[in-house]
Amino acid sequence: MKVADVKNDNIRLGGGAAKLGPVLSIVGITTLGLSVVLGNGEGWNTFWKSYLVGFMVALGLCLGALFFILLQHMTRSGWSISIRRLAEGIAKNLSWLWMLFVPILVLVLKGDGEILYGWGNRELMESDHILHAKAGYLSPVFWSIRTIFYLAVWTVIGTLYYKWSTAQDKDGDLKWTHKMQKWAPLCMILFAFTQSYASIDWVMTLQPKWFSTMFAVYFWASCMCGFFAMMILLARFMQATGHLQNSITVEHYHDLGKWLFGIGVVFWAYIGFSQYMLIWYANLPVETNWYMTRQLGGWGPISLLLLFGHFLLPFVLLITRWTKRWRSPLPVIAAWLLLMFFVDIYWLIMPVVPEHALATAKTYNELANNITSAEIGYGFSILNFTCLIGMLALVLGGTLINLRKCNLVATADPRLGEALHFENA
Repeated sequence: MKVADVKNDNIRLGGGAAKLGPVLSIVGITTLGLSVVLGNGEGWNTFWKSYLVGFMVALGLCLGALFFILLQHMTRSGWSISIRRLAEGIAKNLSWLWMLFVPILVLVLKGDGEILYGWGNRELMESDHILHAKAGYLSPVFWSIRTIFYLAVWTVIGTLYYKWSTAQDKDGDLKWTHKMQKWAPLCMILFAFTQSYASIDWVMTLQPKWFSTMFAVYFWASCMCGFFAMMILLARFMQATGHLQNSITVEHYHDLGKWLFGIGVVFWAYIGFSQYMLIWYANLPVETNWYMTRQLGGWGPISLLLLFGHFLLPFVLLITRWTKRWRSPLPVIAAWLLLMFFVDIYWLIMPVVPEHALATAKTYNELANNITSAEIGYGFSILNFTCLIGMLALVLGGTLINLRKCNLVATADPRLGEALHFENA
């Protein structure tokens, strides 16, 4: 396919696909509204935990897209031009996604942060010698300042790269390519800093005594798994609705499959095992209780599900070249890994052992016998699903709305020809 022929490849979102964006957005708003109503009956503790799970899933997908975009510009990659606009449509959601975190920010600033975060109990922070050392860092004001900074950085970068890329479609000026390449390294440094500390502040501190220097990398790998799975499904959706029939080839699916396999499966498992092994080997109570929680009650089977469903099964399916090139099996595998991404974020956020249980139990068996499933956060609620569905619907709807405003391919990018003709070795 020639570069001049790309404009004839149905690169404007139309038909039912274009109408789906507003519909999904309305579904998302309605479902989140329903979640608030249900939270009044189910309990606000369950609501806020479920809300945080849904938000981190939505945020993870968008952050994965932002990382991918920045990396392509840093490496001056050509193969990805045909699919990069889809990632830009996802990352552009960061321009409004910050609004969904405002309720949690207000909750913390009002002094009610203890509903989500144990460090919100200032008496506990002062009375416990371990937590007292973290009191300055985990103060509501300082935590909120950092949160605003993270959200502002992502909003600016996501908006600018979408704006610059689509502007090039209109005037064909190479200055946009040079500008995006020029700012990519600095933006990547900001991304690494903000993504790492946000995952620590918003997720790791749910159990404030626990810490891991590998947690931010683990969260990043999980987000990349969700993003590449979503990209494969989004590209397949576009072609199923008659768009980009020739611009996206089997070679692009092959590369996306390799990214999914390399980072979303193998690297994710490597980081997860390394973190577990080092904590198990050191056997320090302040570290091991995080994993102990995820072996108690109903969390044990979910931990095994991640081991087999997020690593072993996808590893066997994706290690071969052919499953990454066959268009039917790859979306099925991607859909499964997207589900595993949801389970992973749920597994990271929901389980928490109460401090009083850790303080009174002398052995692991005593802890396991004296604690209930409800105390460690196990037990499914309709809110787990409504919050997740609401956030996902908003992100998917926002993505389609963003893509409706521009070409589905960066038609004026100077490396488009490379994307149309490249082949995997």
